[in-house]
Amino acid sequence: QVQLVESGGGLVQAGGSLRLSCVASGRTFSRYDMNWFRQPPGKEREFVTAINRSGGITHYAGSVKGRFTISRDNAKNTVYLQMNSLKPEDTAVYYCNADGPVNYWGQGTQVTVSS
Repeated sequence: QVQLVESGGGLVQAGGSLRLSCVASGRTFSRYDMNWFRQPPGKEREFVTAINRSGGITHYAGSVKGRFTISRDNAKNTVYLQMNSLKPEDTAVYYCNADGPVNYWGQGTQVTVSS
């Protein structure tokens, strides 16, 4: 069982930055590839970025590439999402996901970008 708790969301002006964190419970964090997804208002959940177990491989959705950076600290059971140059279209609830034999999700954190 893995529990994920996101934090770091909030209200920011366009062009600003936020750093999201996702802390995982348990001792198996390093066994999971980790993902961030987001769900904009009125839309379906969409993939944002992924990082493999060691942190050596990352993938990004085209809409965030060059602006967002995913990283992880396995010693702290934490995955981060650094978001720079934020745009109003980045407004969404952001979810952390642990991708393994069983998928786990956090409760989400709201990010609102004002124009």
